[in-house]
Amino acid sequence: MTFELPLLIFLVMTAAGAIFVKDLIASVFILGTYSFTLALVWALLGAVDVAFVEAVVGAGLATVFFLFTLFTTSEKDTQIRRLPMPWTAALFLPVVALLLLYGAADLPAFGDPNSPASTHISPVYLENSVRQTDTQNVVSAVLMDYRSLDTLVETMVIFTAGIACALILRKGES
Repeated sequence: MTFELPLLIFLVMTAAGAIFVKDLIASVFILGTYSFTLALVWALLGAVDVAFVEAVVGAGLATVFFLFTLFTTSEKDTQIRRLPMPWTAALFLPVVALLLLYGAADLPAFGDPNSPASTHISPVYLENSVRQTDTQNVVSAVLMDYRSLDTLVETMVIFTAGIACALILRKGES
């Protein structure tokens, strides 16, 4: 894949940019760019449903809510006050990064047909989904039948977040 490394580099650059930029509005736009780039990564990896949610919620709604919040607060509340990084965080973050890289070395190669997910889980879904669920689409069968409780809880979380946003954004109504 020719887009993997440039997307990874761009993700790291936008994440760092959102943290280190001095203007909050610029930080919000950079964070929206990060989220949209992450949606592209999810789509490239074949997780189109996750990419769609990341694009809508991460790049769209979150950016709008952040901008709305910035434009409704006073100027003094939007000034960035940077504190020095504690030495424990400066030591802890690289250690965590190295541990994550060490753990990633044990992951199966991308697209490996001999990976555990391909040899243990996927064949069961592919072979039994039509017979057990009467659903022609395997993805729909997995989401709505095999993992229906998980999907229900995710839907409840999104619904609760939407209600919370609606209540927060109300203009002083009582």
